[in-house]
Amino acid sequence: MRFWLSLTLSLVAATASAQAPEVTPRGPLWDEERATIELFEAARDSVVSITTEAQVVDAFGLRRFREEAGGGSGFIWDDRGHVVTNDHVIAQASGATVLLADGRSLRARLVGRAPDHDLAVLRIDPAGLPASLPLGTSNDLRVGQKVFAIGNPFGLDWTLTTGIVSALDRELPVGPRLTIRGVIQTDAAINPGNSGGPLLDSAGRLIGVNTAIYSPSGASAGIGFAVPASTVRRVVPQLIERGRYAPPTIGIRYDPMLNSAAARQGVVGVVILAVDPGSPAAAAGLQPATRGLGGGVVPGDVIVGADGTLVETGDDLAAVLDTRAPGETVTLSILRDGQVRDVAVRLAPGG
Repeated sequence: MRFWLSLTLSLVAATASAQAPEVTPRGPLWDEERATIELFEAARDSVVSITTEAQVVDAFGLRRFREEAGGGSGFIWDDRGHVVTNDHVIAQASGATVLLADGRSLRARLVGRAPDHDLAVLRIDPAGLPASLPLGTSNDLRVGQKVFAIGNPFGLDWTLTTGIVSALDRELPVGPRLTIRGVIQTDAAINPGNSGGPLLDSAGRLIGVNTAIYSPSGASAGIGFAVPASTVRRVVPQLIERGRYAPPTIGIRYDPMLNSAAARQGVVGVVILAVDPGSPAAAAGLQPATRGLGGGVVPGDVIVGADGTLVETGDDLAAVLDTRAPGETVTLSILRDGQVRDVAVRLAPGG
C-alpha cells in the first residue's frame, strides 16, 4: 500500500513538473505587420481562383468528355462581372470556372484575349460580386519599393507573398516572335498557379498582373515577372469592348526585309513603303518610297526615332505606339533627303 501511494505521489509530482510554462502575452503588432494584414484582408475578396477544362476524346473517338486542364488566378475588374487573368491560363481551355473567396463557384465566359500581352478577360455573373481592386500606376515605380502578390500557387488558395520591385523595363518572351516590354521584375514568390493574380503596391493598388517566373526547377527562385498596370489599363478596356486588342496606328506600310536591306546600305530605320489615304501619316505629310527607273525602291521618309526613342526596326516603332492611346500625338524623327526632322503625328485607333 505504501509502495502504491509513493508511486502515485511521484507521478503527480512528475506531471506537475512537466507542465508547459505559462504563455507569454505578445505585445502589439508592428505597424508594418498591421499594414500588411489590412492590405491582404482588403484585397482578398477581389482575387479569384480559376480552374480550366479541356475537352478530351477517348482512344476510339467514340466519347467526348471534359477534364480539368489547369488553373491560375485572376481578379475582379469591374461591377459588370469582368475578371482579368493571363492569356496562358485559359489559352488551351474549352471552359473555365471561377471560384470566389466566399466559396461560390461560377461558370465563366471568354470575353477577349491579347496573347501579345498575356492578358485575357472572362465574365461571370455580376450579382453580389466584391468590389474591384483600385487601379494604380506602374510608370512611377521605383526599384526597391515593397510589393505584394496574391494568388493560388499549387492550388493553395488565397496566398500572400511579399517582396520588392527588383528591376523595371524587362522584356519577357511569350512566344516565338512575341515579347512583352516594360515588364516588372519582383522577388515576391510567384509560383505555378499565381499566374493572372494581382501585384499590389503598399497602398493596395493594382500595379501589375503576375505572369511568369524564371526558374530552372519550375518553382520560385526569386525572379518573377508581372505585366505592368500601364499595359493592363490600355489592353483590358479594348478586350471588353471589342474582344481583341489593336494598338493605335499612324497608317503606314513597311517591310522588315526592305528595312534589313536598307540597313546594309547604311540607312537604319523604318522605310515607309506606303501611306494609307486619309491616315494620320497622310495628314502629317509623310512621304512613301517610290519606284526608280530601274524598278528599284527609292526611299522616301525613313522613321529613325519616336518620342525620343531610337527606331531601327518595325518592332521598335510598334513598341512605342503600343504605349500610347488613340488621339494622342507621337513625335516621329524622319530621315528625309539626308536630313533628320521631327514630325508630329496624331494616332488613330488600330484596325
